[in-house]
Amino acid sequence: MRRLVVDVRPGDHSVVRLPADAPVPPGLLDAPGFVSVTRTPDELSIVCPTGHAPESADTQSGWRLLTVRGPLAFTLTGIMAALSGELAAAGVTLFALSTFDTDHLLVKEGDLGRATRALAAAGHEITNP
Repeated sequence: MRRLVVDVRPGDHSVVRLPADAPVPPGLLDAPGFVSVTRTPDELSIVCPTGHAPESADTQSGWRLLTVRGPLAFTLTGIMAALSGELAAAGVTLFALSTFDTDHLLVKEGDLGRATRALAAAGHEITNP
């Protein structure tokens, strides 16, 4: 596996589940920072800064965002597998997302230190911009 640069993004993030037929909350896509909205036949899933999270009974807060510095070519293989394997070996729960340019991992705030140490020990560069 090649050496990756992983940026620890500032701030607390939330993962929110809304009903599949729920509208995307107004203004959400205008929120600064990382926002991801995914609709499936079963749910509307949102990841966003906690201060912009819509109200829902199904909300998990306290996530920190780690972003692999990209862009990454679509021909690259095994990046998410390697990172998630390293975190799993360290006992770190994660929530993974990919975008056109790169991969993102969310880890619980209490696991952030363990996660960054595990990734650094595997040879990746960790930055806190």
